[in-house]
Parts: sequence; C-alpha cells; structure tokens
Amino acid sequence: MSSNASKPPPAEIPPAVLAEWWAPFEDFLAKERRYSAYTVRNYRQAFEDFVRWRQGAADFAALGPREMRDFVIEAQRRFDRRTLHNHASGLRTFFKYWMRHGKLRHNPFAGVPLPKLEKRLPKFLNEEQMKLLLRGPQRLLEGQSIDAASACRDRLAMELLYGGGLRVSELVSLNYGAIDFESGVARVIGKGRKERLCPLGRVALVVAKKFRDEFAHRTLPNSPVLANPNGQRMTVRAVQLMLKRYLALAGLPLDLTPHKLRHSYATHLLNAGADLRLVQELLGHAQLATTQVYTHVSVARLKEIYAKAHPRA
Repeated sequence: MSSNASKPPPAEIPPAVLAEWWAPFEDFLAKERRYSAYTVRNYRQAFEDFVRWRQGAADFAALGPREMRDFVIEAQRRFDRRTLHNHASGLRTFFKYWMRHGKLRHNPFAGVPLPKLEKRLPKFLNEEQMKLLLRGPQRLLEGQSIDAASACRDRLAMELLYGGGLRVSELVSLNYGAIDFESGVARVIGKGRKERLCPLGRVALVVAKKFRDEFAHRTLPNSPVLANPNGQRMTVRAVQLMLKRYLALAGLPLDLTPHKLRHSYATHLLNAGADLRLVQELLGHAQLATTQVYTHVSVARLKEIYAKAHPRA
C-alpha cells in the first residue's frame, strides 16, 4: 500500500468556526476586495490548514508571535517556501480584517520572520521557440487533425497571451466589446478589478479579425472572444490543456504554463529595448519591483551573448 493511501483524510473544520470566522472574511475578499476565485480558494486553504494545525481551536485572540513562529517552523516541513509565504499572506490579511472589525486586538503574525524566498528567474520561450509553438495549429490543420475553427481559435488564444501579455484569467474573460479592432487595443480587467489597456499586436489582431469574421458564433459586446464549439466561454483549464497539446507538438517542456507566454512577452520587450516602466504598465503590475525580475532575465541573456561572442569572455 502506498504512503498516500495510508494517510488519514484531513480533519473537517468545525462548521461553527467556518460560519463565525471564515464566511464574513470570504465575503470581504470576494465582494469588497474583488479577489479572484483562485486567490479566495488559496486563502481558504491557508485558513483551514492553520485551524487544523490548531486542532480545530478558534481562540485567535489568544495567539501571539510565539505560536505563529511555531506554526511557521512546522509548516516548513509540509510546504515549499513560496507556498508558505502565500499562506502567511492570507493569514495576515485574515487577522487584519478581524482587527478592523474589533474581534482581535493585535495581529499575531506581525514581525514573525519567514524563510527567505529563493530568487527564481521566470521561465520563458525564446523567439524561435515561440514561432514554433505558434505554428502548431496550422500544422495540425494541414495534417487534418483539427478543424479550421479550432485551429484559428487556438492560434488566437496563444497570440493574445503572447502578443498582448494577458493573464490566462484575463484571456478567458475577454469579450468582443472590450476590443477596439480599429486601434488594436483591448480593455482588460486584471487583478483587483483594475482596468488597463493592452495593445494586442499586429499579428494577434489579424487572427482575432479572422476568427471573428469566419468562425465566431456571436460577436455581441458581451460575447466571449474565446469560445468552444458550442459557443460557450472557454475555461482556464481548457486553455491550459490546449497549450500542452502544442507544447508536445513543438517538443517543448510540458510544464510551461500559459503564464510563461506572458513571461516571454515581457522578456522579449525588454530585450528589444522597451522601457521598464512601460512594460510595468503593459503587464498591469502595481509595483515596479514585480516587473524588475524580467531585467535579470535580460541581463542573463546579455551575458550569454557576451560569453559566446567576445574574444576576452
């Protein structure tokens, strides 16, 4: 029997704890902060994990930094550092919420140190790899493995992720009414319900017009740009699976996600000399530091070129 099969199922969170402590906080996240369902789900996982560690106890007012340090030390055995940081962020937000609502007098997580995050450069595809990936739908169409509508839609999805730098959640929620086909700019609703303008690029716009004119079921302002054969909006999962198909076809790593096309978009812009603050605006990053990680990739590329080309390297 495998070790997974021998593990007991996770303990249930007492319904009273969920009703008193989680439900109001969830409403705040979803309705006031307008966090995505993905973020709300992650915060709930952090909350439930912490309550299980507390063996179902909900005496949050009695907690202090010592208990939180104990939690961090124990959690490092179960989570990688990035997951632990995400859980800590959710718990800090949870405690701050209840402080504002008078149920807690202090935030027990305040000042509690977390293990440092390793600096990981974002994965991305180079320009030749991107060209190979984007040719995938046409290759399948020529091999009669896919119909023309699906080939055009799949090409459009990848062109928008790469040509517009969209997040996959932004991609699947994009409606025809948000695209100005004359200017080639889309109004995108990003994290925190913030709106930004995204130039889609010449090629992406050509593909978008072709799909709209030849294959779209509906093109009303609230009609989804990406739809399945039944005319229903594509899901994030459907886009992820679609991308894996073309990664396999191109012989590229299957662990590359739709978000890596966004990384490729940012990296290629910077490699071509785009201003960092412009890229920040295009990506919809609230903080410049979030965008600066791509400069490390660009510097790494410069070093690689130098090492190959310079006689003194």
